[in-house]
This record gives sequence, structure tokens and C-alpha cells, in this order.
Amino acid sequence: MTSLTDIFAPLSSANLLEWYNDLTGLWHETGAIAPEDRLTPTGMTQWIHYHNFSLWHEEDEARRTDMPESHIAHAKRAIDKHNQQRNDGIEKIDVWIDNVLKTAGIHPDEHTEINSETPGSIIDRLSILALKIYHMEEQAERSDLTQEVRDLCIIRLKILREQQADLARALDKLFLDLRQVHKKHKVYRQFKMYNDPRFNPAVYLNRKDDLN
Repeated sequence: MTSLTDIFAPLSSANLLEWYNDLTGLWHETGAIAPEDRLTPTGMTQWIHYHNFSLWHEEDEARRTDMPESHIAHAKRAIDKHNQQRNDGIEKIDVWIDNVLKTAGIHPDEHTEINSETPGSIIDRLSILALKIYHMEEQAERSDLTQEVRDLCIIRLKILREQQADLARALDKLFLDLRQVHKKHKVYRQFKMYNDPRFNPAVYLNRKDDLN
């Protein structure tokens, strides 16, 4: 019988850090690649990183001052779309974890402590940190930097790696606590209203009716 430790292995911090580092380096050569499979932990984590990677570069484009407003508007809409997909991906991971725990017969009582951050949210933050570290390293290697700015990059890299290590430990500890029923897993729904035309007043109050 497969243990919970084995089932959650693809989501261990060691595997995730290696996975996100490899994807980040590869995609800067090939472009971001969406996973074909979004039902496995590997596919779900790649989905989150795909959207974070895309978000990072669309955010860069949205801040350009040498392009027409149409270019900026296009980037802003792409950011909105990727961000929604990213949030959906976080929720999908948490739903998968919830199903695994219930299938394994883990049913905490109402008094079991709930972690303030879900595993999906931590995994998302590790994805973003991998991107921050990659790009900070890239900046630190620029030939046009002053020594002062290079030193600043090195200091920030140290802080980012420390944050990454802290989050990695927190994720592994959370999975251990969930397996040992020291903490209770709960899926928190996003219910983003601004992307749903039924609930965004700026959309439904200004929608042009079809006159034909």
C-alpha cells in the first residue's frame, strides 16, 4: 500500500525547488510550456509555475513606456487571465490534497488547528521565489552595474534564498502535521468577483445589450 509520504513526495520542498529551478532555466530558452496533464501533482505544480512565469514577463511588458497604450492594455488583460488561472491552480492542488487525506481515512475533529496558509499557497510562493532568485541572479551578473548596485543584488539574493529555505521547511512541516493529524487541511475558495461578469458591477452595469 502506498503511504501518504510517497503520495505527497512530488510536493516535497526538495522536489519542488529542483522542479521550479529546472523549469525556470529551461523556459528562458524555450518559452513557457503549459502541462498536458493537470491531474497529477507534477502537472498541477507546472501549471502554477507556467502562469507565474507568464505573469512575471507580462508585468515587465505592462511597465514599458516605449509602447502604445494598446500594448499595455493587452499585457494587463493577459495578467488578469494568468492571475485567475494561477488562483484556480492553487485551489486545485488544495482540493487534490483534501481528497488524498480523506481517502487515507484522515478526518481531524473540529478542535484540530487549521494552518493559516494552505499547501497550495505555499507552493505558489515557492514558484514565485524561484523566479525572483533567477532574475536577481541575472541582474547581479549584468556588466553595466555599479559595484553598489551589484552589492545590493547580492544582499537581496541572500534574503530571497533565506525566505525560500524558510518556506520549504514550512511546507514539509505542514505536510507532516497533516499526516499526523496535528493540523487540519481545509480548502479555501477564491471566489474572485472581478473576473466573473455576473458579479463585477463595472462589467454588468456597463454591458451593451445586443440590439439585433
